[in-house]
Amino acid sequence: MTEIRPKLLVIEDDAGLQAQLKWAYEDFDVLVAGDRTGALALLRAETPDVVTLDLGLPPDPDGTSEGFALLDEIMSLKPDTKVIVASGHGARESALQAIARGAYDFYQKPVDIDALGLIVRRALQLHKLEDENRRLAGKAEKGETVLGRMITAAPEMIRVARTIERVANTNVSVMLLGASGTGKELLARGLHEASDRAKGAFVAINCAAIPENLLESELFGHEKGAFTGAVKTTQGKIEQAAGGTLFLDEVGDIPLQLQVKLLRFLQERVIERVGSREAIAVDTRIVCATHQDLEAMIADGRFREDLFYRLAEIVVKIPSLAERPGDAALLAKAFLHRFAQEMNPRVRGFAADALAAIDAWGWPGNVRELENRVKRAVIMADEKLVNATDLDLAEPNAQVMNALNLKTAREQADRKVIRHALARSEGNISSTAKMLGISRPTLYDLLKQYDLQP
Repeated sequence: MTEIRPKLLVIEDDAGLQAQLKWAYEDFDVLVAGDRTGALALLRAETPDVVTLDLGLPPDPDGTSEGFALLDEIMSLKPDTKVIVASGHGARESALQAIARGAYDFYQKPVDIDALGLIVRRALQLHKLEDENRRLAGKAEKGETVLGRMITAAPEMIRVARTIERVANTNVSVMLLGASGTGKELLARGLHEASDRAKGAFVAINCAAIPENLLESELFGHEKGAFTGAVKTTQGKIEQAAGGTLFLDEVGDIPLQLQVKLLRFLQERVIERVGSREAIAVDTRIVCATHQDLEAMIADGRFREDLFYRLAEIVVKIPSLAERPGDAALLAKAFLHRFAQEMNPRVRGFAADALAAIDAWGWPGNVRELENRVKRAVIMADEKLVNATDLDLAEPNAQVMNALNLKTAREQADRKVIRHALARSEGNISSTAKMLGISRPTLYDLLKQYDLQP
């Protein structure tokens, strides 16, 4: 298969220099134009990655007016193109004006082919990075979502989403198990929106964030005068979610005495407000989540076994971000796109070292940590591309393999790297093989060996 070479548009009216530049960039598909009309035609037809532009073009070969007019049109038509302006006229003033109008860099004539070549290749690298940033951000925006809004391309997370979709229209209680920051509330909301209760309310409560003496009132409501400060009758979260879904986050933090009352609701579907003996029938679906080991808590007498089985009719285990190959970069792009629009519009994407650090980091704080790091980086970034320092990520160290079996350890490492590469290349076999430094037949053998899908 013919390799697709990057496109370089040389806009220069000197025929000798045209030929010299075309010869110098043999690893590019070089296009040549000698005036504004020809340059714009090639720009529209070929969409070059990089442009070198001589400001002294006819009909003003001794000035800069024609060149600057063309620069303005290029920036208007193809703002992502990297334009390197060259001129011998008023170098400092022309350079400042060119950069202000959107040029990537400026080079003073006479042309030094090697020096200009370095600038061209740096411009191409930046263009590739920005293009990758746009591609991944667009992926996140347009379709790499499950359950309506969860961004993922990892098979592990897609399986979780499909499980939730299958149980959404049933009345079973669902328990989401996963570390903090893995997206439990987002999945719970997705379950609600995929169910026939979607028109009802989705009410979330973090049981660990509310003092024990107030949690009963928050869940079940209270009557006026039930306790000091109860100046009016108030519905609890269970009533507020009638006809909809109540999400109990960190359900393991509910005290034992209150667990009994919650169990009664799950069995009989009635509640009693604090300070009242009136039984109120409520049709509310319960979805809960925790990062704690509830079975260990049951063994210690800290969580009721009968309540556990009522809450955990369906148990869904959520993988950590480190167990979702390719998702860290995908999510980072989506976060960067959102935060840049809100806080720092000049930020365009991630530098290569940032993407490498994102892929290598273990993400102990999961998606929440990633979101916070990207937000901070966007705010603090001085350049258009966020780098690893902006993210406050150390250089990735070699991963310590826990498995003592070398064959198993290698297979796990191979699977992870192949899946990362597949995610980055959107399943393109040629691109994946090139990224991994192996042949296509070798990659096909590995995909078959590890039962992986491109």
